[in-house]
Amino acid sequence: MPRTPHDSDVERRRTGQIRLAAIVMAVTMVLWMGASFLGGQLGLPPRLAFLFDLAAIAALVWALFVTYWVWKARREDASDG
Repeated sequence: MPRTPHDSDVERRRTGQIRLAAIVMAVTMVLWMGASFLGGQLGLPPRLAFLFDLAAIAALVWALFVTYWVWKARREDASDG
């Protein structure tokens, strides 16, 4: 079946979502490692370190959900035709 312009728009949106999730994962890891390093160097309280950890976990869980939603949508499209 020929592809419609709508299909390319949907695929472009999904590609953008995956790209955003990848950027969030990469930036989160860099900031998390930087915050951990600076926290140790500056002697910040452990409570603040746990706050950084929770923020990083939240960002990574969000990226995981976005990746799953796109994977699921692509799989459903593939099974439809």
